Amino acid sequence: MDKKQFTVKEKKATLYMAAKEDCPLIVLNNYSGDGSSVVEALEQRNCSGFNLLCIGKLKWDHDMTPWYCPPLSEKDTPCTGGANEYLELLLSELLPKAKDMIKGEPSHISIAGYSLAGLFALYSMYQCDAFDRVASMSGSLWFPDFKDYCFNHTMKRIPAKVYLSLGDAEAKTSQPLLKTVQDNTGKIAEHYRKSGMNVTWELNPGNHFKDAAMRSAKGIAAIL
Repeated sequence: MDKKQFTVKEKKATLYMAAKEDCPLIVLNNYSGDGSSVVEALEQRNCSGFNLLCIGKLKWDHDMTPWYCPPLSEKDTPCTGGANEYLELLLSELLPKAKDMIKGEPSHISIAGYSLAGLFALYSMYQCDAFDRVASMSGSLWFPDFKDYCFNHTMKRIPAKVYLSLGDAEAKTSQPLLKTVQDNTGKIAEHYRKSGMNVTWELNPGNHFKDAAMRSAKGIAAIL
């Protein structure tokens, strides 16, 4: 895949471009790195014929969170709820620039993310109609009031596919909020199914930090 990088307002974007025209475009917000490990994992799964826009240099606890959440521990930092602001930048500048660089028109534009970026991916579906499919891998669906938000709001565009995953050890913690993550994810998946959506919901072995690139590739492959 051809690879190009560009920067918009300190956000560093890496675009992996398909050789063919009119291939899907997946947006992946990344905690660190340029997404190369995810691309390698996708290639190992024999996935091809897609464009991948990986965006890094994010203010993680701000850009990926829909509203304020206090620190989970004394050593943690608060989440400051800048998702709407970042989504506007993504839609107005980052995504159009990527679309101009790829070949043809994407057959679909979809969004994926791991951890807080998985939370952001789902949240973005309620804020805009830009994305056709969504994947949330080890998504931070423990986030305060997010489950109720999903239950009481309607997505701007009903996705053709929804993928949700979690590590089977992620809820095994003494932190009260984090303990809710598996129950919340399961209930959100059930809510989406009852709403008529095509949902894949699965558990992977391990905790939150195990096999992040592989889990990300599984989710992206599922919505491709």
